[in-house]
Amino acid sequence: MVRVGILGCGRIGQVHAHSIQRIPEAKLMAVADAYSPAADACGQRFGVEVRDVSGILASTDIDAVVIATSTPTHFDMVHAAAAEGKAIFCEKPIDLSSVRVRACIATIEEAGIPFMTAFNQRFDPHFGALQRRVLAGEVGDVETVSIVSRDPSPPPANYVKGSGGLYRDMMIHDLDMARFVLGEEPIQVFAVGSNLIDPAIKEAGDVDTAAVLLTTASGKICQITNSRRTSYGYDKRLEVHGSKGMLRVANVPDDMVERATGAGFESAVAKAFFLERFDAAYLAEMRHFVEAISSGKKPQPDAQDGLRAQLIADAATQSWQEGRPIAIGN
Repeated sequence: MVRVGILGCGRIGQVHAHSIQRIPEAKLMAVADAYSPAADACGQRFGVEVRDVSGILASTDIDAVVIATSTPTHFDMVHAAAAEGKAIFCEKPIDLSSVRVRACIATIEEAGIPFMTAFNQRFDPHFGALQRRVLAGEVGDVETVSIVSRDPSPPPANYVKGSGGLYRDMMIHDLDMARFVLGEEPIQVFAVGSNLIDPAIKEAGDVDTAAVLLTTASGKICQITNSRRTSYGYDKRLEVHGSKGMLRVANVPDDMVERATGAGFESAVAKAFFLERFDAAYLAEMRHFVEAISSGKKPQPDAQDGLRAQLIADAATQSWQEGRPIAIGN
């Protein structure tokens, strides 16, 4: 039995709490949040004890922690959890600074603890099936990858200000997915961005509409487009084209019922947002974390995966700012 404590009781912290309580081999022991009403509400919802952060980290009855707090707090919490020998499941990004991410990696390795970066989309059953079939050679040699991510509506401007920008916040999942299916590391990125949706996002120094081109050393190309607005639900699609054919994952609708009349064909809208679309992925990633701890195996994606995605996001941000292709750092 893996005993887990959650740090951060916001939306994503509650998602992980719900997942933990659906895994027989795990037990949610306690939750904590700097905002006590949030912690109390979360504790009441899931029927667990509320403790402060230091209490969870020092607790001998907790084996692992989920870091679901705001990004600027991750660095200190990773170091504190590592000092206590806790296994760590950390929301992305680990930190907005690649230098600080490297410092976290050094601390994790010195402590010898399991660490997992929360790139949940790798655990989506549809994306996972596509990646396994790509690895099995169904499309032959991969030539191009296309990823589309469009949110139903933009986040609040105050969130944008501390998010690190669209490339580090929203697109980082797609950058990790590009690495997941390309089969080799991107070495260069060219990014463009616009403000077409919310003037407050522009005032915060960010974009709400963006695209990038990633290229690998062998010439494989990945194109990614992001938007902070759709009129038809959460738009999330993936396509891999190769020498033998193509594999793709379309949007997941609310239901699979299709209606046909003289006016044409009609089907349900896409899932409302990422929480609904990736419910199975959130459960699968947490189950993987628990199973890795139980078996003594290294969980994946790890901190190095978090660093690689961060380096690409950093380069994409620089490319957008400078209007030129940028080599991706190591």
